[in-house]
Amino acid sequence: MGNRFPARERFADGAQFIDGRLRPGTSGRTHAVVDPATGEELLTYELAGAADVDAAVAAALAAYPGWAGATPGERSDALHRFAAVLADRATEFAEAESAQCGKPIKLSTEFDVPGTVDNAAFFAGAARHLEGASAGEYSGDHTSYVRREPIGVIGSIAPWNYPLQMAAWKILPAIAAGNTIVLKPSELTPFTSLMFAQAAQEAGIPDGVINIVNGAGADAGERLVGHPDVAMTSFTGSTAVGRRVAEIATATVKRLHLELGGKAPFLVFDDADLEAAVQGAVAGSLINTGQDCTAATRAYVQRPLYDAFVSAVAALMETVRLGDPFAPSTDMGPLISHAHRDRVAGIVDRARGYARVVTGGSAPDSDDLHGDGLDSDDPRDDAPEGAHVARVRLAGGAYYRPTLVVDAAQDSEIVQSEIFGPVLVVLPFDSDDEGIRLANDTPYGLAASVWSRDVYRTGRATREIKAGCVWVNDHIPIISEMPHGGYKSSGYGKDMSAYSFEEYTQVKHVMYDNTAAVRKDWHRTIFGDRL
Repeated sequence: MGNRFPARERFADGAQFIDGRLRPGTSGRTHAVVDPATGEELLTYELAGAADVDAAVAAALAAYPGWAGATPGERSDALHRFAAVLADRATEFAEAESAQCGKPIKLSTEFDVPGTVDNAAFFAGAARHLEGASAGEYSGDHTSYVRREPIGVIGSIAPWNYPLQMAAWKILPAIAAGNTIVLKPSELTPFTSLMFAQAAQEAGIPDGVINIVNGAGADAGERLVGHPDVAMTSFTGSTAVGRRVAEIATATVKRLHLELGGKAPFLVFDDADLEAAVQGAVAGSLINTGQDCTAATRAYVQRPLYDAFVSAVAALMETVRLGDPFAPSTDMGPLISHAHRDRVAGIVDRARGYARVVTGGSAPDSDDLHGDGLDSDDPRDDAPEGAHVARVRLAGGAYYRPTLVVDAAQDSEIVQSEIFGPVLVVLPFDSDDEGIRLANDTPYGLAASVWSRDVYRTGRATREIKAGCVWVNDHIPIISEMPHGGYKSSGYGKDMSAYSFEEYTQVKHVMYDNTAAVRKDWHRTIFGDRL
C-alpha cells in the first residue's frame, strides 16, 4: 500500500521553478509535505520568500515580449505539444497528485489528469480564436476596430484540493492569450504544479513564461499580489482569504479574478428519480472527500421524498470504502491534514447540539480502513503479509467517515458555513417557492443542482437559483468548453472556456481617420470658423 511517488529524488534541486529551472527557496524557512493517508513525511523543501517572488516576476516580465509577440498559431502549436506531453505523463501525474493530496488513485487517473489534458487541448485550439469587434465606420469619416491584447505578467494563487487542475485553470488561459505567469500553489501540495511547468518546458514553451513559487501566503502570496510588475491577480480559495487578496490588489489597481467558497444546494423535487438523486447526492458530496467548492453540501428534499431519501443516502454512505488512496478500489481518501480534519470534526461536533448525525461524524478505526491486502475475513493473525504494517501506517492518516446530518436549522453553522469535508446536510421543504428560497439562502453562489422530471420546474429553478453553474439531474461534471465561476460571495470572473479570456485580456479601441484632411469637422468645436 501507500504512494510510490519519488518526491525527494524528483525535487532534489528545490521546489521553486523560476526561469526554467528548479531551485531552492530563500525565505530561510522549510515546509514538510505530509502524506495525508499516513501522516508520513514525503518531502521537506525550502519555502519561497519575497526575493524568490521578485525573481519569478522578473523572469515572467523578461519572457513577456517574446511570448506576447508570438502568433496565435505559434502559441496554439506549443499548447498542443504541451497537451501531448501531459497525456504521455498521465500515470506519473496521477501518482503525484494522489501522493500529495491523499485522493484515490482512480479519481486522479479518471478525473484530475484527463481533465487537465482536455483543458490544455481546448486552450490550444482557443488560442487561435481571440477576436475583437468587427471593424466599421461608426463616426463619420473614421474606421474603428478593437484589439484584444494580453495584460502582462499574471500572478495566480491556487488551493490544495485540486493542485493539478487548478494549475491548468490558472495557467492555460493566461498563456494562451499571450500573458506570462507566476503561480503560487498551496505549500501543502507543490508536486504537480512543478511537474506541470516542467512539462510545458519539455513541450517547447519558453523559459520564464511559466514560473512556480511555493511559499506561505503571508510571505510569497502577499508579495505576489502586491508586486508592482504583476498586472493581474487570479485567486482561488476561501472567501476570507479572497477578501485579503482583493484588499492588496486594490491598493495597486490590479485586475482581479476571484473564485471563492461554495455551499452548493442539491434541490430534489417530489417528482425526481429518487434512486438517481440518492446516487448523485452521495457522489456529489463525497468526491475528493468533500474538499470541492462545488460539492453537494446541503440537500433540500421535498417532503414526500424526504424520509426515503435520508434512509437511502445513509445506507449508501455506509458502503463507501475509505482507506489507502493507492488501492484501486478505494472510494474515498483522507482529508488533506489532521488540522483540517479537526476543523471538519469541530463543525460536526457542534452540530450535535442542535441537529442529528445519522451516520458518520467521526474518524474511522484503523480496522475499518480499506486497502489492498487489508480486507481478509480471516483473523488478523492470518491476514495477508504486510497487512499489519499497512494498517499501522493508515492509522496515521487524516481519515473522516462520510457524514449525514439532519434536523438542522437553516441559519445554523453546518448549513451556512463551507465545511470542505465529507458532510451532507439534508433538510425538507414543502413548496417549490420554499425550496428555491432555501437554495439561495446562503452567502455563496458557486454551484447548485436541481432534480426533477418536469422541464418547467427545472427551467424555473435554473433561472431563479443564484449560482454560476446549475446542473439538472446531475451534480459535479465540469467541461473545458463551459465557464466556471461564482455569484455573490463565491467571487467573480470565469475559469475555463472562451469566457476566461475576458479575465486575461484587455481591449483597445483603434480609430483611423479616413479623410487625410488637416482640419477635421469636429475641430470647429474648438476653433469655430477662424481657421
